Amino acid sequence: MAGRGSLPEGSLFLGFDSSTQSLKATVLNNELTIVASEIVNFDSDLPHYKTEGGVYRDPADDGHIYSPTIMWVEALELLLEKLKTKINFSEVVAVSGSGQQHGSVYWKKGSHPLLSSLDPGKSLLSQLKDAFSTMDSPIWMDSSTTKQCREIENAVGGALELAKLTGSRAYERFTGPQIRKIYETTPDIYEDTERISLVSSFMASILVGSYASIDETDGAGMNLMDINQRTWSKTVLEATAPGLEGKLGNLAPAYSVAGRVAPYFVQRFQFDKNCLVIQWSGDNPSSLAGLTLNTPGDLAISLGTSDTVFGITAEAKPSLEGHVFPNPVEPDGYMVMLCYKNGSLTREDVRNQCAEKSWDVFNSYLEKTPPLNGGKLGFYYKDHEILPPLPVGFHRYIVENFNDVSSDNVVEREVEEFDPPSEVRAIIEGQMLSMRGHAERFGMPNPPKRIIATGGASTNGSILKSIAQIFGCPVFTVQRPDSASLGAALRAAHGWLCNAEGSFVPISCLYEGNLEKTSLGSKLVVPAGEKEEDRELLKKYTLLMRKRMEIERRLVEKIGRA
Repeated sequence: MAGRGSLPEGSLFLGFDSSTQSLKATVLNNELTIVASEIVNFDSDLPHYKTEGGVYRDPADDGHIYSPTIMWVEALELLLEKLKTKINFSEVVAVSGSGQQHGSVYWKKGSHPLLSSLDPGKSLLSQLKDAFSTMDSPIWMDSSTTKQCREIENAVGGALELAKLTGSRAYERFTGPQIRKIYETTPDIYEDTERISLVSSFMASILVGSYASIDETDGAGMNLMDINQRTWSKTVLEATAPGLEGKLGNLAPAYSVAGRVAPYFVQRFQFDKNCLVIQWSGDNPSSLAGLTLNTPGDLAISLGTSDTVFGITAEAKPSLEGHVFPNPVEPDGYMVMLCYKNGSLTREDVRNQCAEKSWDVFNSYLEKTPPLNGGKLGFYYKDHEILPPLPVGFHRYIVENFNDVSSDNVVEREVEEFDPPSEVRAIIEGQMLSMRGHAERFGMPNPPKRIIATGGASTNGSILKSIAQIFGCPVFTVQRPDSASLGAALRAAHGWLCNAEGSFVPISCLYEGNLEKTSLGSKLVVPAGEKEEDRELLKKYTLLMRKRMEIERRLVEKIGRA
């Protein structure tokens, strides 16, 4: 091995991303270049589960959205089968992964001996299908726990107290309220559960053949962890469900070792027996690592099933909206995040209804409509929204008199519909104006030094142009829109290095001064507008953003869930 920060010649680092709609893998070599990638799409590759977008929606219980736990087990096996034609698993020295945040898995009493003695002659599915006290994993799209959220907040002295303690007020999708709902509505399932895993620690558990810890970063998305101490909060545990701490196990830093890969994978897939499994973490934290986001003035926008906005900060200042998590690759730092449930699926809905089900038509509409859309503002909630807490519904307004930036006479009127091109621009501008308004309110940089866009829709140049105009800053993208699995592979290398050094080393040791030669570099796609007309446009967007936030506040007062 050469100097500090170098990785062994010929070694591979495998990163997974267990997301809502798919399981992906990205493989990096010791020079941090992508050498292979693979994907299992739940709907199309595992059609026998009959999921839509990777999930089930319960028609009898409004807002109850979940996934079949065993589908994720089968996906892991299928992905490894697909990947073994592309790489030699014996060269993989470390594995890590990212999981959709907040989703949870319930291991049945007596399952640990089963997990720790898997037979390499049999499939994972056949051996683990009876290991769970419930076959349904509640996921981040679920919004059926409003009652439990209020109960937990009230028990600890209010929403702001809970935010100060755990980094977030109670959110329906967070794991604590989900566990409380199971405890209250199906106490037999709760009683029969010996371990509760997050999606991230669940997948890590299969790989090490033992219950893996929940990592501190993903653990912050549960409303259960003390954000400053990074230990379970006794106060919130008691407010959530009895005997919960024993079912959660210990927390661990995201860069630590979960264990060595289980004999099952050594014998069935020829992994090296010394291959390390580094703690898995959440998908947004792993994206933060994959985007090498390490400057406080930078913001990342991830455009996926959910849309998220995140950045880094040196200190935790939680508030009533947004989230604070520990930074997965910087032990003393934090990441701040906003999350929207209505992301790509809602954009696709508008595309299907207004743009002939074609992204080309959608983009041509976006290009031919002028910025500001003649003052047309739209709120599109195909699913109950997280930010703001509004129910399913669509609200359209035309804002008048906003061409005079100094005018106090800016008024809006509600309308039934927009023409298709305006509808297309209204959903994109609406989503980005909301992100900017909430990011500023949360104390994120304004304007950001730059925005790094990732996720599926970050390949869409028309959308990126809107982001640059609305935020008033340059927009960069990375080579690969799936930054979560790339970040997981990078975190595998980082965890390996920390373990080799015997203590934490900064992740930047891996790529400092060499970023452009790796698969991690970002490139400028839309520069910031420097002309007078660009500055004028930004002023008008600022006015429109404030108007949108005002309308949103009134909608929340009238029909909001919080």
